[in-house]
Amino acid sequence: MLYAVKMDVALPLDLDADVRTDTLAKEKAYSQELQRGGEWVNIWRLVGQYSNLSIFDVRDNARLHEILWNLPLFPYMTIEVTPLAQHPSDIDAT
Repeated sequence: MLYAVKMDVALPLDLDADVRTDTLAKEKAYSQELQRGGEWVNIWRLVGQYSNLSIFDVRDNARLHEILWNLPLFPYMTIEVTPLAQHPSDIDAT
């Protein structure tokens, strides 16, 4: 199942610098592991924002929920999930 996921990050300004550095490193490693595994298909930065738009290809809602809740930055995120379906005008659909 394909999902578009918009993630907005709002790190507290008073977050300890070491905690910030460690959390960002863990986030990068976790996301790259999922990318290499094929579940996190694409990730794009939204220009001018501390946000990304990502495409996930996972077996079901429960798996996406598990992935998102395990993001190290999850406590600092607002997330919007949109399930995707193939459009009948897509040339790959024929």
